[in-house]
Amino acid sequence: MKKLLITLLILIPLIIIGLAWFAGNSLTAPAQTSIGNCPNDLFCENVEFSSDSGTQIKGWLVKGESGKGAIVLMHGVRSNRLSLVERIRFLRKAGYSVLAFDFQGSGESEGKQLTFGYLESRDANASLKFIKEKFPNEKIGVMGISMGGAAFLLQNEPQKVDALILEMVYPAIQKAIENRLNLWLFKGADNLSPLLTYQFPIRLGVTVNDLRPLDKIKSVNCPLFFIVGENDHHTTLEESRQLFETANQPKDLWIVPKAEHGDLLKVAPETYEQKVLEFFEKALRGETK
Repeated sequence: MKKLLITLLILIPLIIIGLAWFAGNSLTAPAQTSIGNCPNDLFCENVEFSSDSGTQIKGWLVKGESGKGAIVLMHGVRSNRLSLVERIRFLRKAGYSVLAFDFQGSGESEGKQLTFGYLESRDANASLKFIKEKFPNEKIGVMGISMGGAAFLLQNEPQKVDALILEMVYPAIQKAIENRLNLWLFKGADNLSPLLTYQFPIRLGVTVNDLRPLDKIKSVNCPLFFIVGENDHHTTLEESRQLFETANQPKDLWIVPKAEHGDLLKVAPETYEQKVLEFFEKALRGETK
């Protein structure tokens, strides 16, 4: 019996660590897929550009009306530019040029693993350089959705933009992991977060302290619009308020009623489109309604 207990005391921690490593594999696994052609009504051009993440980034470019402004769309984790089609559609209709791309490890872009904003921040930087080269005389806006917003904020040398929308962006990866463990497993499972966070230096070459958009938000000096879900348990309303309150003025916050963590455009499509266009019209064109 004593030998059995000793064996179990050795095996159980090893099994737990093994399961945690397997979970880490799943969470960081690439989310690559074939995208196919751009919808005909968007008149997209297929583009690609190099990123300091070490990859070639694939995307779509829509040319709008001269002088109307250009918008870069940045998708969330385990997603790709297909999730941005409806945003491209209403922005194009309003005359904006639009760039939508796949982060490294996602969609049709190269990459060996997802990094929750670390390598993706280099893609964000490259996308802004690319659109500024394409439209040197246009004011630039960005929409960053969840990880896409984190990637924008985590740039080492942030590209200056004229307007920024942040949608459901986590302030700190540590809390983001804890929230998800409580949702995926059971309340109190956040205490297991070290089993995942210890893998960060091994897998990504960073620590959880390097993935804190909250520490970067003060470097943004342009009009900001935060869009968050009232019932979001992945990035809680309290966390979103913390990010909002830390940001510089001018800024605004829209809490989408009853919305959880997901595509907030689908929750309130008409209001979403109206608020986004009003924000960009004011920030990029100086227009108010």
